[in-house]
Amino acid sequence: MRQLLLDELAIDEGAQWLPLQGGRTNFTWQIRQGADVSGLVVKLYRGPANNPLFPNDPYSEASLLTFLQGKFPAQELVGTYLCDAGVCNVFKHIPGSAWSEGVAEVAELMRNLHGLEHPADLRHLPNGSRELQKHATEILQKCSGSSVLKGMEPVGSVGPSEQIGLLHSDIVPGNLIKGKGGLSLIDWQCPGIGDPCEDIAIFLSPAMQSLYRGRPLTKSEETGFFDAYADERAAQRYRMLAPFYHWRMAAYCLWQSENGRPEYREAMAHEVAALQRSISL
Repeated sequence: MRQLLLDELAIDEGAQWLPLQGGRTNFTWQIRQGADVSGLVVKLYRGPANNPLFPNDPYSEASLLTFLQGKFPAQELVGTYLCDAGVCNVFKHIPGSAWSEGVAEVAELMRNLHGLEHPADLRHLPNGSRELQKHATEILQKCSGSSVLKGMEPVGSVGPSEQIGLLHSDIVPGNLIKGKGGLSLIDWQCPGIGDPCEDIAIFLSPAMQSLYRGRPLTKSEETGFFDAYADERAAQRYRMLAPFYHWRMAAYCLWQSENGRPEYREAMAHEVAALQRSISL
């Protein structure tokens, strides 16, 4: 891979390949050469994801970034390359740091994303309580110690939303980069179309917040998010669907913990607590 990119992108032999932290699925490096302190980012995909919640498709990412160019703050794609180590995408690096504070700017970014027209060939994400229950059940079927969570399945029914938008589907703190130009959204390997509540639920998830920034959002931060998102119908719909989203995320954390990620045990506890709170409301 290294030699291919050196040749294709005219990268100097002496360029620095600096491993980047934050991603939990693929390998990424920032390439710096000469006086260029920003450089390029190389993402090497580990192959089709076994992950039951977040797919890992380099070609979907490349296609969508091309579509988003000039329309939305995301990485600029340089090219897609097939090498002996697998498929890699190369992007222009976005200087900045991972988001940790300021829910209003995330809500505004998300609202802008959901308002964009979307390509027709993207996957459709679960929409409504029935599809969320089906997805969560499929995840639990992959787990050996799922009996407790199975007993927590939410009841009730929330129909599919007619409001369909372009979804990133993995808006977690590590994929939000805050730089001089504002907030950008990276890592588009699992895009889709569907209910905007899907993106909202991933961002608000106590498990994802605790894993990426060390703590869940507070109640006031969640309220501030919806104030800035400025769509009361979406806020009401999310609250009705919250038990189903929390149940699915708890199932996902269980699956991760049983597959070599012990840190997901604590994350699951945060999600179960949120599930119980949402059911009692």
